[in-house]
Amino acid sequence: MPFSKLGLSEPILNAVTELGYTTPTPIQAEAIPLALKGKNLIAAAQTGSGKTASFVLPILELLSAGETQRKKRARALVLTPTRELAVQVCKSIELYGKHLNLNAIAIYGGVDYAPQKQALIDGVDIVVATPGRLRDLYTQRAIHFDETTLLVLDEADRMLDMGFIEDITKIIDTLPEQRQSLLFSATLSRQVRELAKETVCDAIQLSFNKENEAKPNIEQWITTVDKDKKSALLSHLINEQNWPQALIFIETKHGAAKLVSQLEKRGIEAECIHSGRTQAIREQILADFKSGKIRYLISTGISARGIDIDELPLVINYDLPFPADEYVHRIGRTGRAGSAGEAISLVSKDDFKNLCMIESRLNHLLERRVIEGFSPRKEVPVSVLNYVPKSQRDEDGKRIKSEKSAKSGAVRSKAKSSKPSNRLGDGKSTESSKSNTQAGFNPWTDGKR
Repeated sequence: MPFSKLGLSEPILNAVTELGYTTPTPIQAEAIPLALKGKNLIAAAQTGSGKTASFVLPILELLSAGETQRKKRARALVLTPTRELAVQVCKSIELYGKHLNLNAIAIYGGVDYAPQKQALIDGVDIVVATPGRLRDLYTQRAIHFDETTLLVLDEADRMLDMGFIEDITKIIDTLPEQRQSLLFSATLSRQVRELAKETVCDAIQLSFNKENEAKPNIEQWITTVDKDKKSALLSHLINEQNWPQALIFIETKHGAAKLVSQLEKRGIEAECIHSGRTQAIREQILADFKSGKIRYLISTGISARGIDIDELPLVINYDLPFPADEYVHRIGRTGRAGSAGEAISLVSKDDFKNLCMIESRLNHLLERRVIEGFSPRKEVPVSVLNYVPKSQRDEDGKRIKSEKSAKSGAVRSKAKSSKPSNRLGDGKSTESSKSNTQAGFNPWTDGKR
């Protein structure tokens, strides 16, 4: 089905065509016609499936006939988890709406309030915002929502992971009850479903087969190494492979800065972005990475869903993420738009639980490769796909069936040890039903489509 059959007007179709796109992805083919009819939606699809265009194109179509009537108002509101994603969504609105008389603004923290307040006074049609900064502006009476007719919660699972639930609910409480609501998420965890139940009434749910989530032409493999040898191994691989570019994920901002210094001592130039750096620096680093001026970028999880780079060849997990779904989002930065990609994880014995959860999530073991000279002293066992955390086992090692028993088991486990327990939780229970209309997977990057 071509875009011309979805019900979009000629100015939007022209913009899409000029960008080189002709055929919608499965989620776009389903979500766009329903959204144009004013339906509330809950849509689950993996990173790189085209979720952004699934709500941006309907917003542009629905708003194209009118304009915001008063200052400090907006007719459509898009909530996103990170500054990078807010900027990316706003850029998509600009590209797809370039033949329309509509404007948008990205609102996020870490920068001066004054320009954002002035833009709202001048008048905007679409506000793309992180929840914390938007709530601040609302309490300062810099924005009002009485003209808002359309709400989008983008990457809802990530916003909940980052602790935005209070800001989100406070904002939603101030919105008009008569509105259209669209929720998009990579996963439909229990927390996301609870949020959807409270905010998206009478919604149509769209979801796509979980088995497709990590398959967009990405070669995945791991290598085991002692934790104290990870930086040396990474340096060895960079020098040996001479990768043109790589995005390297690490868990902490202190670790990111330390790794930059360790690589520099070995003659490798790298940069890092994390929440401790100013917005201006982060934007400049991202721009330099996208242009190729920076070859190796080390990032904490803030960038897992906010970086959109064409043909990024490689993602490296210096640390394995938790929960397991975050692994899928991270490696989704490569292998986009049909390009080949590679995802490498450096795994120490400390990462074993996370490795088990990730492989259970993927439903297959990741290929292990041995790097000569870096065999670990502390061997990493071969994981099993039916891994069950201790907090969810009975005394015989079997999975506890009832929720009540699982909770009591968690209490017993906590009493026995002061060490935190990595629980599989919702990452294991987010089975998605296969869409009736889903054909082959035709990935577009979220920022592109």
